[in-house]
Amino acid sequence: MGYRGRMDLALQGSLLDLTDEMTLRDVGTGLRRAELGNGAWVDVRPGWLAAGDDLFTSLLRDVPWHAERRQMYDSVVAVPRLTRFYGADERLPHPMLAIARDALSAHYATELGEPFATAGLCLYRDGHDSVAWHGDRVGRSSSHDTMVAILSLGSARVLALRPRDGVGALPSGVKSLRFPLAHGDLVVMGGSCQRRCDHAIPKTAEPVGPRISVQFRVAGVR
Repeated sequence: MGYRGRMDLALQGSLLDLTDEMTLRDVGTGLRRAELGNGAWVDVRPGWLAAGDDLFTSLLRDVPWHAERRQMYDSVVAVPRLTRFYGADERLPHPMLAIARDALSAHYATELGEPFATAGLCLYRDGHDSVAWHGDRVGRSSSHDTMVAILSLGSARVLALRPRDGVGALPSGVKSLRFPLAHGDLVVMGGSCQRRCDHAIPKTAEPVGPRISVQFRVAGVR
């Protein structure tokens, strides 16, 4: 799996979980929407997945994680995270991910107009792993509104968001937003968010453990 050195795979369950049975709570209950302007918005639903420790452990163990390498100027460097993408015709690595995808499709059916179809998984092994500023603008999302729904599992990390090219989308005077995502939290970036904003998972010097991000998208968007 290409882990960097030794990694503590122990996961401390959420203190908010009052059940031992893994379950998805209602998407809309406790959902908070931040209107960013120019048609962009972000929904956050804390604790959407309850008792998700077994899902985290299963994905960590069973997903065939891939270590990518990319050209960076004159060098080829390792991408600072492990990944696995599941297309619309592929079986997801755990039944709960299919249940989550279908629940999101049902909740956002009116706004989205089509179901979520694919799942991209990222494994951040520790605080050194990250993803740089970017928008999911490959495919239709480069010119049309869409949604990217992210289920966060494992150690808490920050999702940072800022206007693309430093202008527009956020309220006046706000340069960036930070969304701390804990085990089982859901965040959905919708409307024009991918075109008008960039997002990132910054590195951190804090002693954090592994985190898995599950990104649900519609067909034809990456």
